[in-house]
Amino acid sequence: MEGDCNLDLYFLGTGGGVPSNERNVTSIALRMPERGAIWLFDCGEATQQQILKTPLKLSKIEKIFVTHTHGDHIYGLPGLLASRSFQEDESEVTVYGPKGVRRFIETAFSVSGTYLRYPLSIVEVHEGVVFEDDSLTVEAAQLEHVIPSFGYRIVEKDRPGALDAERLKAEGLPPGPLYKRLKNGETVTTEDGQVFHGPDYVGPLKRGKKAAILGDTRPCRAIDKLADQVDVLVHEATFMEADAERAHRYFHSTTVDAAKKARAASSGALIMTHVSSRYKGMEEAFVQEAREIFPASHLAEDFWSFPV
Repeated sequence: MEGDCNLDLYFLGTGGGVPSNERNVTSIALRMPERGAIWLFDCGEATQQQILKTPLKLSKIEKIFVTHTHGDHIYGLPGLLASRSFQEDESEVTVYGPKGVRRFIETAFSVSGTYLRYPLSIVEVHEGVVFEDDSLTVEAAQLEHVIPSFGYRIVEKDRPGALDAERLKAEGLPPGPLYKRLKNGETVTTEDGQVFHGPDYVGPLKRGKKAAILGDTRPCRAIDKLADQVDVLVHEATFMEADAERAHRYFHSTTVDAAKKARAASSGALIMTHVSSRYKGMEEAFVQEAREIFPASHLAEDFWSFPV
C-alpha cells in the first residue's frame, strides 16, 4: 500500500455467476494494516484457494460481509471458516449477511460435523448501521435483485491531525504522557506553570476514507445513498451496454449503469466487477465504455489491489 492510505481493496474473485480460468466468483478483501485485520465481502466457491495465492492470511480475517445468498457469493464460506480453525489465531469472526446466512452456515457445519476453535457470531442484517466502533462505521442498504441483496458503505472516521512534537520540544515540553492529552485537544499545565492548549499544536483533521461495495443489483436509489461521495465505489457490471435489456431482466447492471451511478454520486473512483465471461478478450472495450461517462473507471481482475 502506498502513501498514507489506511485501507485497500484486494480482489480475490471478479467473475459473474460461474468461475472461469481468468476470473473466480466473487470475493473482495478489505485490508486494514493499522487495525491488523482483513474484512471479506462475499466468499464465493474457492475463495480460500484464491487466498493461498496472495499475501493475505486466514487468521487475519475479522469480519465477513455477505451481500446476498446466491451460491457464487457464499459457497466458499463454510470451507473458509472451517480452515481458519487450523490457524493459531483463535480470535472471533463475525459474519454479516441477509436472512438465511445463519441457516446456511449452521446447516453446513451440522451436516459435516465441523467444529470451530474460535468464536463465530452471525448477524442477519437489515438496512441501517450494522457495525460501528471507534474507527469505522458500516451501513447496509437493500439493493434491487432477484433475492434480497445488500450493499455496504464503509466509513473510516476522521482522525486528529499530527501533533507538532518538534514545536512542543522547542517550547520546553519533552515527550511523555501529556502529548497524548494534547493530541486529544486538551489543555495541560506543567508543574512549572506552563500552559499548553492542545488545538494549537495539532494539525488539521485527517479525513477518513469512504468506500461502497455493492452486491448484485440493477440501478436503484439505494446505490445513490451508499455511494455518495465515496473515495471508491465497487459496483457490479455483469454486462456491457449492448446487453442492457438482458441486464435489466436478470436484475444486473451494465458498464454504463455503473458509470452513471459513480458520476451522480461524485465518487472518487469506480471499480467494476462481477463480469460475465462472455466478455473475455473485450476488457479494453468494456472499461472504455464506462470511461466515456466516468473517466475514473477501472475493471477489476483477480489478485488486483486498489488503495482507497
